[in-house]
Amino acid sequence: MKITFKGDYALKIMLDLSLEYGGPLVQMKEIARRQDIPKKFLEQIVVILKGAKYIRTVRGPKGGIALAKAPAKITLGEIIRLIEGPTAPIACVNSAGRGKCDFENRCAFREVFGEITHLINDVVDKTTFADMVERHVAMGRKRVMDFSI
Repeated sequence: MKITFKGDYALKIMLDLSLEYGGPLVQMKEIARRQDIPKKFLEQIVVILKGAKYIRTVRGPKGGIALAKAPAKITLGEIIRLIEGPTAPIACVNSAGRGKCDFENRCAFREVFGEITHLINDVVDKTTFADMVERHVAMGRKRVMDFSI
């Protein structure tokens, strides 16, 4: 599994909105500033998240965006799959059964990559955005996330 900038930004948007859950609507320019996401990229991701009913939007001067569900009801796996597709590192082990190949029955790697996929799914499907809010708060930060390496 590889998380692209788009996937990373989507996760950051969801965490930002999770931190604000139950409060007033959040303006996209604030999320863009806090998470250092280019506004055009943010707008594209918001359209996807809204279409999948993870967020709701309100237009106008007092408008903004908010989560459509409680953070405890949304997992990392849902957002990763929405933006990135299957979590399998190779096509022949993804859960949709796509990507079968002629070497499937004699491939020494298939079982290992199947185990890796299972482990990834186990983590991302059990981890909710409420869990991520707890982790974020435990790190002693309120809003700004810094993923610098």
